[in-house]
Amino acid sequence: MDQQKQFKPYIPAEKVTPEITVTSIVMGIILAVVFGAANAYLGLRVGMTVSASIPAAVIAMGVIRVIMRKNSILESNIVQTVGSAGESLAAGAIFTLPALFLWAAEGKVENPSIVEITLIALIGGLLGVFFMVPLRNALIVKEHGILPYPEGTACAEVLLAGEEGGANASTVFLGMGFAALFKFIIDGLKLVAGEISFHVKGFAGEIGTQIYPAVMSVGYICGARISSYMFAGGVLSWLVIIPLIVLFGENIVLYPGTEAIGAIYEAGGASAIWSSYIRYIGAGALAAGGIISLIKSLPLIVTTFSGAMKSMAGVKNTSNERTNQDINLKIVLVSIAILTLLVWLVPAIPVTFIGAIIVVVFGFFFATVSSRMVGLVGSSNNPVSGMAIATLLITTLILRIVGNDGIAGMCSAIAIGSIICIVSAIAGDTSQDLKTGFLLGATPKKQQIGELIGVVASAFAIGGTLYLLNQAWGFGTDELAAPQATLMKLIIEGVMQGNLPWTLVFIGVFIAVVVEIVGIPVLPFAIGIYLPVQLNACIMVGGLVRLCLDRLKRNEEEKKSIVNDGILFCSGMIAGEGLVGILLALLAVFGIDSALNLSAKLGIPSVVSNVGGLVLFGIIILTVLKFSLWRKRK
Repeated sequence: MDQQKQFKPYIPAEKVTPEITVTSIVMGIILAVVFGAANAYLGLRVGMTVSASIPAAVIAMGVIRVIMRKNSILESNIVQTVGSAGESLAAGAIFTLPALFLWAAEGKVENPSIVEITLIALIGGLLGVFFMVPLRNALIVKEHGILPYPEGTACAEVLLAGEEGGANASTVFLGMGFAALFKFIIDGLKLVAGEISFHVKGFAGEIGTQIYPAVMSVGYICGARISSYMFAGGVLSWLVIIPLIVLFGENIVLYPGTEAIGAIYEAGGASAIWSSYIRYIGAGALAAGGIISLIKSLPLIVTTFSGAMKSMAGVKNTSNERTNQDINLKIVLVSIAILTLLVWLVPAIPVTFIGAIIVVVFGFFFATVSSRMVGLVGSSNNPVSGMAIATLLITTLILRIVGNDGIAGMCSAIAIGSIICIVSAIAGDTSQDLKTGFLLGATPKKQQIGELIGVVASAFAIGGTLYLLNQAWGFGTDELAAPQATLMKLIIEGVMQGNLPWTLVFIGVFIAVVVEIVGIPVLPFAIGIYLPVQLNACIMVGGLVRLCLDRLKRNEEEKKSIVNDGILFCSGMIAGEGLVGILLALLAVFGIDSALNLSAKLGIPSVVSNVGGLVLFGIIILTVLKFSLWRKRK
């Protein structure tokens, strides 16, 4: 029997309830901007983002059901649909677009304008939604029961359990408030140290930790295993490779450095060695990790694409039921054609006609693959970075063959890669949201419109956020390492110019191969190699807090509730710190951040600042435990 005939959604097709309303759109846009900007800030710091769907759903239920005294689950669903677009668009954008700013910092090009960044993000996001529309009936309806769509199903369960929405929403808001306060104390007032490092005399390695709630929250959400892989990568680079480089190369000038390694270390310590050499090793490991994940996924990618095409060809959406209505296919095709022309013809986007064709062909392929793969293995296991690397390699080779090389070709390659990366991320998010709507009985057409609204709002927010963060601190720095974007930049330079320190890159590649052979996931380990060890240590602390809660002697239902409360609180902390980080960036751009620096005005000694940082770190840990374990339940 047909799956659609078997399945009865929570809200029947014949029942009409509010979905797209002023409330749902305004709330969704606010959440899209908040989670989009916060995830952009987080992703540029730690190389990963966190899903916004469930926090957005919880906030929606809390506000609509508890505060506004309305009972419309489909209205809340639109809020999370619009709101989650921000995180997905941010994930696609930060992996690639900062490369343009990195080239500008080297004097190769002018800084990209906000218009250019916004247009690339906007077109990629819109294409991601439109590519998913004709796939919905095949993937969501026909393969219901075959493709679980883990995040989409979990989000539906959260919305169905809406009677807890008010209490859960307060947990998210409290997380935002606490993290905003902590971040302002650390980086605004500078009353305590945001990072503490230790090193032993005579040993060139370094260890320490950052004190930031959002970074620790990443560890809590990812769990102890992933956190430990990242920390292990950091230990390898900072306590093994850096000391070896200094020990054996003290009097040697090694490319890309321009002076003896000993002099570099004397001037800047382990951080200077990381900046000069380790980031290339980390980039090699990241590239290998992305390619390995893509190769491992190839059989699934092939069957996914062929299966989706067969399903789409064999499914005729002839039903006029409310729960089976999509945006008109003619509108979808015309929109895709217009967006393709814009990629080619808009002067602000450095893409030729060949590039526009690459965008459409690879965009649709990876949108299809992404939409079905997240249904099978979840969004967290979607190899977006591997797909981006493959796209960049092929695109850069094509551009070089047709003579579009040099810095113009490099900028064109990154623009194409950015659009396709965003397409993949948004298509995966859209499919999860449509699965949520399918289970609840939402109108697909209205969800698709909501997703488009979220993309438009998020694109403007992401453009401004990237420009602001670059103006304040720059990318590729300790503050904003931007590991994936740096990797994409190195890949393009390597293909176009061939002037990379290939020995360092291949060391990273073979480290990744060894890690894969021993059965450790490569990407988190590679990210750990690339990022500062202090940041990895902070993530590890969050993972250990989660491990303690996972091992509590409670029944499974209670343990799950405790961990989920912590995840909601940490999601709020990520949003709160991200927003204050953007506020501080704004103050730095206008040169008024120094007015807040109480540490300089009061002359606080570094020892006192470090001790204060450790005390605050302890408070952050206890706060997470408090809102995981002891929140009052009805």
